[in-house]
Amino acid sequence: MSDNGQPPLIRLENIYKQYTLAGETFNALDGISLTVNKGDFMAIIGPSGSGKSTLMNVLGCLDTPTSGKYFLDGSEVEELSEGKLAVIRNTKIGFIFQSFHLLPKLKAIENVELPLVYRGMSASERRSRAKEALTKVGLGEKMDHVPNQLSGGQQQRVAIARALAGVPPLLLADEPTGALDSKTSRDVMGLLKELNEEGNTIVLITHDPKVAEQAKRVVRIQDGQLTEERNEAS
Repeated sequence: MSDNGQPPLIRLENIYKQYTLAGETFNALDGISLTVNKGDFMAIIGPSGSGKSTLMNVLGCLDTPTSGKYFLDGSEVEELSEGKLAVIRNTKIGFIFQSFHLLPKLKAIENVELPLVYRGMSASERRSRAKEALTKVGLGEKMDHVPNQLSGGQQQRVAIARALAGVPPLLLADEPTGALDSKTSRDVMGLLKELNEEGNTIVLITHDPKVAEQAKRVVRIQDGQLTEERNEAS
């Protein structure tokens, strides 16, 4: 249980992810245990090859661990079918990627609506949620723009609005400032901090210490193991 008596949003118990290359087996994740409470803002930092991308894929239900247990918002997810994992990805997790992943021919508001289509949500509710999310990220005047009419920072804000529109318990951000200049990076991190202050739980994957230090908690991953943690709240 967390300090407020609620169960953690994320609980990893002794997670291993093994790969075999040229007849040799190695652990990309080597016995990782971790909890993330509701309302946390955690950065997971590590260099290339440290295991952070593998950990992000497990957290995002994009890959399953070789062994160990993963609980997300009360559901044990590591043994679910692909169909049920797809439902969890669509309802429990808002993804924010380095390369934005916007469809170039769709307007900003249509890009934000897209994940809601797969939920079977009505057109009017989709439009309402998309407008609200775009307004929240400061793009209320840019809803009808297609991606190439927007700056990189604005495109990332559309991607954040898309992640927010489904009101998921978890925002999972993979190098969200990696394609942005330093000023735009600061703006995007400022927005993520605002969203966290409003109660959104955020896990951010990064290789950049300046990005990581803006989170409340920092976990370092090296050789598939968590080696240190800083908690600003303590």
